[in-house]
Amino acid sequence: MVSFKKLTIKDILFRSRMVYSNKPALSFVGKEPVNYADMAVIVRNISGMLNTLGVGKGDKVALIGENSPNWGMAYLAITSMGAVVVPILPDFSGQEMESIIKHSEAKVVFVSAKLYGNLNRRNLPNIIAYVLLNNLQPFDEDSITPVANIPYETPKVQVNVDYCNCELPSPEEDDLAAIIYTSGTTGRPKGVMLSHKNLVSNVLSTLMIQEVNEHDRLLSILPLSHTYECTIGFLIPMATGATVYYLDKMPTPSVLIPAMQAVKPTMILSVPLIIEKIYKNKIKPELTSTPLKRKLYNFAPTRKLLHRIAAKKLHKTFGGKIHFFGIGGAKLSFEAERFLYEGRFPYSIGYGMTETSPLLTGSSPKLVRFRTAGFCIPGQELKIHNPNPNTGEGEILVRGANVMQGYYKDPELTETMFLDGWLRTGDLGFVDKDGYVELRGRSKNMILTASGENIYPEEIEDVINKHEFVLESLVYEMKGKLIAKVHLNKEALDSYIENIKKSAKDFQHNAEDYGQKVLNDIMNFVNSNVSKFSRLSKIVEQPEPFVKTPTQKIKRFLYKDKD
Repeated sequence: MVSFKKLTIKDILFRSRMVYSNKPALSFVGKEPVNYADMAVIVRNISGMLNTLGVGKGDKVALIGENSPNWGMAYLAITSMGAVVVPILPDFSGQEMESIIKHSEAKVVFVSAKLYGNLNRRNLPNIIAYVLLNNLQPFDEDSITPVANIPYETPKVQVNVDYCNCELPSPEEDDLAAIIYTSGTTGRPKGVMLSHKNLVSNVLSTLMIQEVNEHDRLLSILPLSHTYECTIGFLIPMATGATVYYLDKMPTPSVLIPAMQAVKPTMILSVPLIIEKIYKNKIKPELTSTPLKRKLYNFAPTRKLLHRIAAKKLHKTFGGKIHFFGIGGAKLSFEAERFLYEGRFPYSIGYGMTETSPLLTGSSPKLVRFRTAGFCIPGQELKIHNPNPNTGEGEILVRGANVMQGYYKDPELTETMFLDGWLRTGDLGFVDKDGYVELRGRSKNMILTASGENIYPEEIEDVINKHEFVLESLVYEMKGKLIAKVHLNKEALDSYIENIKKSAKDFQHNAEDYGQKVLNDIMNFVNSNVSKFSRLSKIVEQPEPFVKTPTQKIKRFLYKDKD
C-alpha cells in the first residue's frame, strides 16, 4: 500500500527515489529510460536552477510543451520546491498562451523549441527567464533562437555544484501546486487552483480501486497539461514505480501501433473519440462488410461472439499485455462501449473534472457496469442535488480532499461553484442502488419542453452516432424545435454512392441528391428510436469536424443559434 508522510508531490518524489531507485521511470519509445534515482538528481538540479534564477515558494512557472520525460521532470522540479506549475495546453494559440502567462503572473517559462515560436517575448515583459524544455537549460534569445526541430536530450546525471548548496523550500499539503487553465465547452478559460493535497489525495483514492505497480508500463497519448493525464497517467505511475513511455511524433496509427508493439503497455488512458474511431472506421466495417455478416451482426448471440473475436485482435494490436484501458473526458458512445463490454476488453470508464483533481468515479475493469461511469472512489463524497422524484436524476455534487481551492483571481465565480460546502459539477446524473453513477449530460445543455419533459441532447446524439454514415453530431434547441448538426462519414458515403452508380442503370442523381437522402434517412432512423418528445425537426450537415476541447468534447457554444 502506497503512503506518504505528507500529501505533497515532493513526498512522492522522495519515496520513489528510495523504493524504486533502479527502476525505469520516464522514456521516449525506443530510447533509454531515466530511472528513479537519476530522475531525482535531475529534478533537484532543475529546482536549484530555478531558485538561482529567483523563483521562490509560491511563484508561478509556466510549462509549455509536448509530452516528454523532460516535461515530467520540469513539473516535479517546480512543484517539489514549493513553486506553482502552470501547465499550458500545446494546442492553445500563442495569444491564449500569452494571456495565461500574464494572468497567472508566471515569472519563468519552460517552453519546447517547437512551441517557442508561438510566443512574442515583447508581450511578456515580466518573464525573468526562459528555459528550453528540450534540454532543460535557460536560454537568451540574443544568443540562441530555438528552432523547432531541436531534439530532446536528457540532462547529465550529476549533482550540479552551482545549485547543490542552495536551500530549497518545501511545500505543505495545502500549498498551491498547480493552476490549470481549461478551455472547457463554454469558451471561458478558468484557472483552476489545485493544492498538493488535492492532487496526491486523488492519487491515493484512485489506487484504492485500481492497482498500479512497478511492473506496469503506461503509454501516454493524451496531453500531460490536462489534469486527467497528469494525475492518472503521470503522478500515479511516479508514486508506484511504474514506467511511462512517450511518443516523439503525433499519435497517428502508423506511429501508435509500432509503439504499442515495442512497449507492450499494460495501461493506456484514452478519450472516447479514439476508441470510437477505431470501432466505427475499422472494427464495425469488417464485421458488417457483407449481407451475411450484417445479418449475423444483428443477431445478439453471434454479435457477441464477433465482438469477442474482434476484441482479442484489438488487444493483440495494442501489444497483448493491456489490463487497464481507461476512458474519460467525455461520454463514450453506446455502440463503442457495447463492443468493449461484449468483447470483454479490459476497459474502465471514469468521470471527473479538472476542479476535482480530476477523478470522481471509476472502477477496475472487472467491476465495470455497462453504461455507467463506475462508483464514487474512496475518500470522496458524491450526492444528487434535488433529485427528480420520478427518475432520481439531478445535479451531481461532490466534496472531499480532491476538490479545488477555487478559480485563480475569480472569487465570484468560485462562490457560484459551491453549495453548502459541496462542489456543483454542472453534470446531471443518477446513482443506482449499488452506487454506480449514470451520467445524463450537462445541466446547461438540458432542454425543458413546454410539456415539462427533460431532454438530454447527449442521449439523442448517441442515437444519431449509431448511424453508419455519421461520425459525430450535436443537438440543440431553436424556437422550440430540436435541430441536429451531423458530420458525415464521407468515405462511407462516397462508397455508398459509388455502389448505387454501379447498380442503377438509369442513374441520374448527383452526390448532393443522395447526400440529402442520407440526411433524411438519418432523421427517420433517429426519430424511430427516440421518445416522441425527443424527435428531431431538422437535420443539417456540418461539413467540417466540430471544434473540440482538449478532452474531445464539442465546443457547443460555437454552434448554437447559428442557423
